[in-house]
Amino acid sequence: MSDYIIVIPARHASTRLPGKPLLDIAGKSMIQRVWERACGASARAIVIATDDERIKNHAHDFGADVAFTSAAHPSGTDRLAEVARQRGWSDATIVVNVQGDEPLIPAAVIDQVANNAANDGEVVAATLAEVLSDAVRLFDPNVVKVVRDVNNRALYFSRAPIPYARDDFPRGAAPMQLPEGNQWLRHIGIYAYRVGVLHRYVGWPRHVLEATESLEQLRILGMGERMHVDIACAEVPGGVDTPDDLDRVRQLFASAREL
Repeated sequence: MSDYIIVIPARHASTRLPGKPLLDIAGKSMIQRVWERACGASARAIVIATDDERIKNHAHDFGADVAFTSAAHPSGTDRLAEVARQRGWSDATIVVNVQGDEPLIPAAVIDQVANNAANDGEVVAATLAEVLSDAVRLFDPNVVKVVRDVNNRALYFSRAPIPYARDDFPRGAAPMQLPEGNQWLRHIGIYAYRVGVLHRYVGWPRHVLEATESLEQLRILGMGERMHVDIACAEVPGGVDTPDDLDRVRQLFASAREL
């Protein structure tokens, strides 16, 4: 098992769900639910990174370690880099970015992505994916897709349906079902980096692919670097981005005591 640290970025500002980290889910805030999931992993430390006093104070109340960061960061990756600088972590330290809106994330996949980053010396980051079998979701631009090579290295991430089955999608519309013989993958937004890579990342200019797709991981591929992509070892339910997502997660917690 690799030695690593979890950082959970948590912003109060959200267009669709303002104050998202503090929203209640069955008696506990969303950020506490995520933190408790992270506590089940094998990380040697867990840090909540926030730019909001309310989140900082609340996280302290339930016993979390908190790093107070700038409100000017354009992405969670930039926030991770600031935490690494604040804490003086070495360039070799592995940091896993666990999204603050994933209250159902399994601890096993956090360990998995950390181990992948540690074990593949030719990549600068590691992430996860799951098999996508729903044609509607494949064509949904809110569902990020990824394609990878035979060595489990990312070739591209996109909001478009990739790979595009030319003969089965002739009109560009979602079919009733996906054809057999291919494996479409949904990207799961969890990342493991070495701290030295984080510092390089924030110094790179925003890549045209990143700007076009609005996907920050494309900065890594655009700069010619490699990213490991593994199939998640456990099912990872979607995060909470909309009021409907919040209702779904609340219902799950209400109906299952073990959550």
